Amino acid sequence: MTVTGVAVVGAGVIAATHLKVVQARPDTELVAVVDPVTSAAEALADAAVAAGGRRPAVFASLQEALTGTDIGLVAITTPSFTHADLALTALDAGCHVVVEKPVDTDLVRGRRLLARTAQAAEKGQVVSVMTQNRFAPAVTAVREAIDKGRFGQLTSATGTLAWWRDDAYYASAGWRGTWEFDGGGALMNQGVHTVDVMLSLLGRPVTVSGVARMVGHSDLLVEDVAAAIVTFESGAVATLLATTAAFPENSTRIQVHGTKGSAYLQDGMLEFFHADDAHPGDAPRSWGRAGDQAAREVEAVDLLPDRGQPFPLSDSSVAHARQYEDVFDAIRTGRTPAASVEDGVLALAVITAVYVSSVLGRPVAVADVLAGEHDDVPFRVDHRQMNTPSGE
Repeated sequence: MTVTGVAVVGAGVIAATHLKVVQARPDTELVAVVDPVTSAAEALADAAVAAGGRRPAVFASLQEALTGTDIGLVAITTPSFTHADLALTALDAGCHVVVEKPVDTDLVRGRRLLARTAQAAEKGQVVSVMTQNRFAPAVTAVREAIDKGRFGQLTSATGTLAWWRDDAYYASAGWRGTWEFDGGGALMNQGVHTVDVMLSLLGRPVTVSGVARMVGHSDLLVEDVAAAIVTFESGAVATLLATTAAFPENSTRIQVHGTKGSAYLQDGMLEFFHADDAHPGDAPRSWGRAGDQAAREVEAVDLLPDRGQPFPLSDSSVAHARQYEDVFDAIRTGRTPAASVEDGVLALAVITAVYVSSVLGRPVAVADVLAGEHDDVPFRVDHRQMNTPSGE
């Protein structure tokens, strides 16, 4: 078996999940940790040893690691605004790339990476944006039902992320809640997964009408509440809400409705599933509550591809493991990964469209945002100026 050397770039909180997944795979080995903060990099290297692996080399920059180590795949877990540029560096070195969400905070950089990814694909290089929630068994079950037409014509959807982050959270790191480093607030940082899952289920978005405000915090540059109406090519209409001002914190919920069925996802679990073909003959309809049809739908997809066995990890890292499985299958077969840079750029465009629409006060076309027609709109506003009922 060929073992791919993996470098993790960025030794923050999420890096530990990548380390765990890499060490659980028989075909990967963590060979390098990159972080300019030496103590953080050394701590992650120590964690690799404690988990039973060999100690990876430690570097202050990705360029140093690429020069000094045999690396086949680079996992980028740095602050969001660095993602695209680091991915370009890895691609230039001939590596495959996994980049944490979002693909970047700036569409100009995102477009640059997308163009380079197309060139890299011709050389067999794979780039995937880590949007692991779309690989959760419950989401996979709903997507397969939609693809097979089991819900009929999709008509509508809702996506809600209602979390709580206090002022201390934003003050705990200089990059949190800033346009420069975080690229936005509740929608860009916390809500991007909800946006990505909605897009993976509903398809191509057409227009966005949005509002972004800072309402529940005292000194925050970015929004803590964002809401939008999104229309899709299929004709479906969706509402989106992301907030970090919902005390004491509530669930993340996505509902999808069609003419023949519906599904409710809550915190990654399939809470409700109904499709006409799930109730043959005169069988009573339980309306899909957890424990019956919903559970059966999830059980049908909760396996490793072509292996007929559960994933080896049993905690929050499972979704990351499923995405890594997809990445390596894409490498083996030469196909595009299921969470591509194009997907990541589209999610970034929808989020940017919400911000642009909020500033312009009118709906905007996603295609226009993707094409750069709104790049000059000053949507990175100081939301402290809008923290009153009359603030516009």
